[in-house]
Amino acid sequence: MKIAKFEFSLFGINNYIVYDPVEKKAAMVDAGMILDEERQAVAKFLEREGLELVDIIDTHLHVDHAIGVHYLKEKYNAPFLACKDDEFLGERLRQQASSFGIDADVAEATIDHYLKDGDTIKIGKGELHVLQVPGHSPGSIALYDKEDGFVITGDALFQGSVGRADLPGGDGAQLIDSIQKKLMTLPDDTVVYPGHGPATTIGRERRANPFLRADNPYRLN
Repeated sequence: MKIAKFEFSLFGINNYIVYDPVEKKAAMVDAGMILDEERQAVAKFLEREGLELVDIIDTHLHVDHAIGVHYLKEKYNAPFLACKDDEFLGERLRQQASSFGIDADVAEATIDHYLKDGDTIKIGKGELHVLQVPGHSPGSIALYDKEDGFVITGDALFQGSVGRADLPGGDGAQLIDSIQKKLMTLPDDTVVYPGHGPATTIGRERRANPFLRADNPYRLN
């Protein structure tokens, strides 16, 4: 599969379209579009590539990753997939927006199909494997494409950093444990596409990420 990155204005969030260029099927991973030009950028890409949006998937339901979910569901009639453990965040999307001073008409992000660890999402002939990585939020997931060697990590793992754990439901020790057990077990050359910032690799983060060092107080093993 191929992957296209979109960086939107709300907290500089990375959003991804993962697609099968032969079967012409696509999934939107995270939906942080808030401006008309951001919505149009997604629509124009799908139209230009001749893609059908078959799924909307969120790595977690913080407002910057989910504010565009309702728009995509309405426009493309595609189901929304996320982990049930973050459902409470989707139900409180308006309150999240208000707490960050976001002045926008925000609709709840209602999950149509729940995702759990070990699930496989088919996009054309491609597959995304669901890895639960709680800690940044209770229902955080990563999406691993074994065939093409990449993983979308949401706000669990960044280049040289990890997600914050001070938002509702966050747990720093759980986050580090999730990263060690679910992400650091992937091959070193796996490309990491995070929710914010530049891409990296599993190998680079294993070697150089200071939050994964043995002396990190949140590390459990």
